[in-house]
Formats: sequence, structure tokens, C-alpha cells
Amino acid sequence: MQVNTTTSQYSASSSSSTSSAGSSLDYDAFLKLFMAEMKNQDPTAPTSSTEYIAQFATFSQVEQSMQTNTKLDGLLSSLALSQADGIIGRTLTTEDGSLSGKVTAVRIVNGGALADLDTGKSVVLGPGVIIT
Repeated sequence: MQVNTTTSQYSASSSSSTSSAGSSLDYDAFLKLFMAEMKNQDPTAPTSSTEYIAQFATFSQVEQSMQTNTKLDGLLSSLALSQADGIIGRTLTTEDGSLSGKVTAVRIVNGGALADLDTGKSVVLGPGVIIT
């Protein structure tokens, strides 16, 4: 007769849910998962404390990386806005010459920065744009 332990089954499901959840797993969710794992472990083969510490340390590193990424995103947005301020009032021309006009405003969107021209058109700031 074959007996499956709940520890091995639960550990496999918890590690897959952690990796699939990605950045949506926060500290509170980790603690709930951690407590559920402790409550449902097999009493005949308990998980060692070093495994718990390793899980906690890994989660802590992931959480710090997520916070660093958030701060870097804010820094990049700030840098993009300060650079965008310098092109307002200047003339923008696309590389092929199909669009040209004076930049009246710059907007930061998910795809990058958009320059609004006095002609009513918007141009994505990126390769192939000439500003004079």
C-alpha cells in the first residue's frame, strides 16, 4: 500500500502558486500561506525549521526586489518628465518628414512619451524623431 505524505504535495502546490502569482503575493498572503503549511504538515514527517527560514528569506528577497523596481519606475518617470520639459516649444519632425510642428505639450503614457504638436497631432518620442 502506497501512502503519500501531505508535506510533499502541499509544498509542491505552494511553490507553484508562489511562482505563478508573481508580484501579486504580498507579505500578508505569504504569512497566511506559511501558517496553512504549518497547520497541514504531516506530523510523522514535519518540515524542518531550516526549510521555513529558507522560504521566508526567499520571499523577503523577492519583496525587496519588487520595492526596488517600484522605486526605479518612479525615478525613470521623473527623469522622462524632466527631459520632456526641454522639448516644449521646439520643432519636432518625423524622420520621413510626414509630420512636423511645434511641441505644445508632452504626455507620459505606458508606451513612452507623446509629444502634442500645434497641428493637433501627437507623435511618440523615440527613434526617428528629430527635434530642432
